[in-house]
Amino acid sequence: MRLPAWPIAIGIVGFGKIARDQHVPAIRGEPRFALRAIADPVCTAASVPHFASFDAMLAADDAPAAVAICTPPQARYGLARRALEMGKHVLLEKPPAVTVAELDELRELAERSGATLFCAWHSQFAPAVSPAREWLATRTLRRVRITWREDVRVWHPGQRWLWEPGGFGVFDPGINALSVAAKVLPKRLVVRDALLAFPENCATPIAAELTLADADGIPVTGSFDFLQAGPQTWDIEVDTDAGNLLLSQGGARLSIAGREMPLAPNAEYPALYARFAELIAAGRSDADGRPLQLVADAFLVGRRTTAPAFVD
Repeated sequence: MRLPAWPIAIGIVGFGKIARDQHVPAIRGEPRFALRAIADPVCTAASVPHFASFDAMLAADDAPAAVAICTPPQARYGLARRALEMGKHVLLEKPPAVTVAELDELRELAERSGATLFCAWHSQFAPAVSPAREWLATRTLRRVRITWREDVRVWHPGQRWLWEPGGFGVFDPGINALSVAAKVLPKRLVVRDALLAFPENCATPIAAELTLADADGIPVTGSFDFLQAGPQTWDIEVDTDAGNLLLSQGGARLSIAGREMPLAPNAEYPALYARFAELIAAGRSDADGRPLQLVADAFLVGRRTTAPAFVD
């Protein structure tokens, strides 16, 4: 296998808040990548060539060899497909696609093209996740409670795409929780029941209550709310035969049997790009579809209720 020439030129597609706040500094801090282009119809960045469209970026003489797709999820499949067909390595912000079938096809296309496809579940790279996974691997689980509640007006102001078909609503942050649960719990989860609250003027839910179980029937509950006032809650609690494990602040903190565990500083996005570089060097992909499947299954089995109209 021929090793890539480092640094790899990378472009960002969709230059919203997450791209500016997380992707740009992470890329600039990773010596194996060099930010060479941004494709966005309205946003520009100083010192980086800007293209009004993805096609214009791909058509450039010095088109990047890799792309990070940070658009709303409704657009990601088509963009990733074009990039993979041209042999570009692709990092997909979460959620990686709107449907499970879209992600399945992207996986197959990456395999045929020889390019790397990486689903960037950033919360899986939070510092508490790996130690939690290691500790739980040798314990007997009894119950799991997922509580993921935040204020959409604080974290996603004016992002109307969240409420349109394919926008995920409360599952935009909620899928982060499910990605962490899929990573730390020893056995695969399945959705048994769901109650989804849809604002009367929206196509996606603003709150959800999920009943899940692992392969051994261990009960797992998930509570998601996009209207949390005051302190925000991003917790996963696991009752085991050796005491309680609490993963909190989205994976930034870990407590086991009441004892706070020492952790490295939170550096999710730098870890993402280090992993992306490793995958490219190895000629491999990493496109975990379990979190997306859990959301899809919640919609399949869920009972729908109507909530008051949402006004941003």
